[in-house]
Amino acid sequence: MIKLNLNPNNPRTLRTEQFEKLKKSLKEFSKMLDIRPIVYDETNTILGGNMRYKALEALELEGFEVKDNWFKCVKDLTEKEKKEFIIKD
Repeated sequence: MIKLNLNPNNPRTLRTEQFEKLKKSLKEFSKMLDIRPIVYDETNTILGGNMRYKALEALELEGFEVKDNWFKCVKDLTEKEKKEFIIKD
């Protein structure tokens, strides 16, 4: 799995129950990650998908196969655009 940095400005957190539901959802419908990948910048900082990334880390430890195409690097965003993406995602 691609090693990424969680975004310290991520406004979202999940309780244990919600996190387990997210893991289950990703296992049952992994095609979602093909449609909506985890987006990160040139510094490997996540712009969209912090909680999905954490769930994938946990699932990988359980033997779940994580695919590289579930991640997308964007390199042409300004800092303002990155902030806007984080808020809108």
